[in-house]
Amino acid sequence: MKLSVALRLGRVSNLPTVTTNVLAALALSGATPAPWAIAVICAAISLLYIAGMFLNDAFDRTIDAVQRPERPIPAGEVTAAEVFGAGFAMLAFGILAIAGVALTTGAGWWPIGSAVALSALIVYYDLRHKSIRWSPVVMGLCRVGAYTTAALAGGGSLDESVLIGCGLLLAYLIGLSYIARHEHSSKLTQLWPLAFMILPFVVLQPSGGGPWMFAIYLMFAGWTARCLWLVRKRNFKIAVGGLIAGISLLDALFVIRAGSAVLAGIACAMFLLTTVLQRRVPGT
Repeated sequence: MKLSVALRLGRVSNLPTVTTNVLAALALSGATPAPWAIAVICAAISLLYIAGMFLNDAFDRTIDAVQRPERPIPAGEVTAAEVFGAGFAMLAFGILAIAGVALTTGAGWWPIGSAVALSALIVYYDLRHKSIRWSPVVMGLCRVGAYTTAALAGGGSLDESVLIGCGLLLAYLIGLSYIARHEHSSKLTQLWPLAFMILPFVVLQPSGGGPWMFAIYLMFAGWTARCLWLVRKRNFKIAVGGLIAGISLLDALFVIRAGSAVLAGIACAMFLLTTVLQRRVPGT
């Protein structure tokens, strides 16, 4: 498999958002693992993300042959068997990496269980997302699984702050995934699922939070509004890519509320990096 093909299959331009998921989860849980542990957690969850993208293309190869014939499998650039093999191998390596961190740092078995559950959700989503109406919820739960796995692997607990963060991330992802389901449609069939995306803005109002929190909030709100305007103009592909990049801004809000301006700045930088990378490697 050529590297260029693997990069497109894995939607690697979105990987900075996985890094910010880890940073947000650690900040919310109050965990302070060693730098090496953070690096391994980021790499492990990135592997699970790429695996999910690989398996998504493998399971969707028949539909893609009609709707997206330029994708690597229907274009004949790689076989489905190769993609399935690489995808499941990356799931296994991702789980093993989380297990290595958890057992080395004494975090116990809960992070491993979370990683296994996340992997199962990824496979279920990739296998069934075209045929079930609640697939946006399942997609959102996959990102929630990244939060729980990172928090637990870092030695933190799933306390109230983490659970609130998971709920708000899930709400944002439900709206995002609903739009993504209609990427090849002429319009959205219903608008009410987009209401879920309002919830983070209601809960995370920056009143009294200082200028940096206010600036990140405005950036997140403005970017989301731009993406929804693109949806209104039926430019679904660019809108979905933009909303994926916006995940890092939501993470930045969580981090700044947890008191880390430096990590919030890194999360904002990851947002910008995602938008740049998506120009080279499509994010959807």
